[in-house]
Amino acid sequence: MDAWQRGILFLDTLRERGDTYREQAAKEVPHVLNFPAELVKDGRDLDRPVNYALVRIVPSEGVVTDPAKPPVVVVDPRAGHGPGIGGMKPESEIGVALGAGHPVYFIGFLPKPMDGQTIEDVCRAEAVFIEEVAARHPEAEGKPIVIANCQAGWQIMMAAAMRPDLMGPIMLAGAPLSYWAGVRGKNPMRYLGGVLGGAWLAALSGDLGAGIFDGANLVANFEQLNPANTYWTKPYNVYAKIDTEPERFLEFETWWGSPVLLNAGEMQWIVDNLFVGNKLSAGEIRASDGARIDLRAIKSPIVVFCSWGDDITPPQQALGWILDLYDDVDDLVAAGQTIVYSLHQSIGHLGIFVSGKIAAKEHREFVSCMEMIDLLPPGLYEAVITEAGEDTENRELVDGKYLFRLEARTLDDIRAFGVNDAGDDKRFEAVERLSEVNLGLYRTLAQPWLRACVTEPMAEAMRAMHPNRLRFGAFSSENPFMAPVKPLADMVRACRAPVRDDNPLLAMEKAASDWITAGLRIWGEARDSQTEAIFLNTYGSPLVQAALGLNPGAGGTDRRIGRDLVREAAAAERRSNLEGRFDQGGLEEAALRALIYVRLPGGAFDERGYRMLKSIRESRKANERLSLSRFKAMLREQFQLLSLDEERAIEALPKLVKAGAREAGAALDAVRRVVTAAGQLDLEGKRRLKRIEALLEPGPRRSLAHG
Repeated sequence: MDAWQRGILFLDTLRERGDTYREQAAKEVPHVLNFPAELVKDGRDLDRPVNYALVRIVPSEGVVTDPAKPPVVVVDPRAGHGPGIGGMKPESEIGVALGAGHPVYFIGFLPKPMDGQTIEDVCRAEAVFIEEVAARHPEAEGKPIVIANCQAGWQIMMAAAMRPDLMGPIMLAGAPLSYWAGVRGKNPMRYLGGVLGGAWLAALSGDLGAGIFDGANLVANFEQLNPANTYWTKPYNVYAKIDTEPERFLEFETWWGSPVLLNAGEMQWIVDNLFVGNKLSAGEIRASDGARIDLRAIKSPIVVFCSWGDDITPPQQALGWILDLYDDVDDLVAAGQTIVYSLHQSIGHLGIFVSGKIAAKEHREFVSCMEMIDLLPPGLYEAVITEAGEDTENRELVDGKYLFRLEARTLDDIRAFGVNDAGDDKRFEAVERLSEVNLGLYRTLAQPWLRACVTEPMAEAMRAMHPNRLRFGAFSSENPFMAPVKPLADMVRACRAPVRDDNPLLAMEKAASDWITAGLRIWGEARDSQTEAIFLNTYGSPLVQAALGLNPGAGGTDRRIGRDLVREAAAAERRSNLEGRFDQGGLEEAALRALIYVRLPGGAFDERGYRMLKSIRESRKANERLSLSRFKAMLREQFQLLSLDEERAIEALPKLVKAGAREAGAALDAVRRVVTAAGQLDLEGKRRLKRIEALLEPGPRRSLAHG
């Protein structure tokens, strides 16, 4: 009886899912945002129209936003599924940002692209939207904070490279930027382009769609990564927990089951330049005006949030671009770039955006400490988030349950996650060349015939029959065979009689489910192993590589961005300008230089020091405070001076401290409070603080060389 009742209720859940799918498909904007919003700018009205829009999230009653805080812009990923994932739940990226008092905006999209719309058009439109947000908040202390999910990550990075002056900190959540990266035995998705012969299938799909690529194909590819979950675990979980699970299931399926469309040209660009070509981090993409899209041009701090449990964007693909851009941390520092990464141990790809637990911990901490990240000295850091206990020193300086700490890292720490060897890179280069050959053959031999034969009604019919649409619509109320389901479900709910957990038949059912899951998992792993073996053996063959024009005896091509004379000249000019800045400044510069000097050896910063620094700044009269932009510029300059010549920078401090004893004493007290906010200093920190005290202590000053 229990199994029969669960079966009826499960069918009714599928009926509700099908009806929701029909309703969403009929909407002009089938988003799943859980927040009221008002349209700010419609991308269809731009000079180069796109199917994107900027909306302002309207705070609910009782939620107050601070006009001095930088606005937060959440950018939706357009990777086949519907819009709105960044705000699908109250505990979400949008909810967290609103709760922290930030004005919040959302960049979403419509289901159908504009005619002729390109990826570059989308990137430029997103830049226009963010520019509009900044203009609406002139009183904010900082540029807009941008949170870009998954596919939106590389789009925002391209926009930031084209407009490096526009954005504040950029957070990339589960965003792939290095598509060849990964480790053997895992990450099978990176091999698909090679096994399928390259980008010609994307062109075929676009031609079968009469110039439109169906996003349902991308959703289907994602689902194939975990056949056990797709074909059994997810539906069985609803069936097994039918009294509690349908609401969560239907909420997720409303978003997951609304695939959107892309122009065939957009999808072809993505496959050619990213999936197969991996050209973004190599600096091989150029805009329509000929300008190279160079990610090293980005000056905004970049935060990368990824997870070991993510099989779509593993950490290697989320972080590998850093190795392509920079030789070492010194190179990164010289470029003035700040990069922070955080690794979750288990959450899956979609959980990065939709998990309430992730929103309550990681996203909350990142948003809470984004202003601190914006002030960080250039370098590479790992964010470490730990629970703050009652014994945590200066607990009152910790915002919420968790302590946010940044620890300095090197590029070797990223390499330790796993990188391709020269042979692997050469295999992917072979795929890229084969893709160009196959695409050329397809466009010459088959494309003209297909384009002449496929009409828009035919393409629309094929999209309607896609399995990822059909499985939703087939169970809707429009199917006459589903007519008895709702009355039966109502009857079942009135007399629902679930069995006890210790029922032996229920135990047998769960055991059978475990066997099915294990079998599908083994099949998936065997398929992935076979895919990897085919890829490695085929494209590792010297004969194949030679046929594709690669030298079998040579290693892979160095795909890192080459020397940039303009950039090198600008860096040399900056160093030259710094030469004359050691002796310039006043008490503020001296205090910041001293603060950096004391904390630098530890290589770690946490929110307690930042909040102490912020409280000291806010204690001053408003007309006496440094603006945040001026404070940030001053902090970075002092860090660069110390990096250029630490001893010379410290020896110049007496020339900066020209104030009286009271002001010098206040500055020294501020330095002490900030450097000890995170706890007691180590021996080196104490030695450095003592050296600074010898300078700033009121009374006769001694030469630092003897202090």
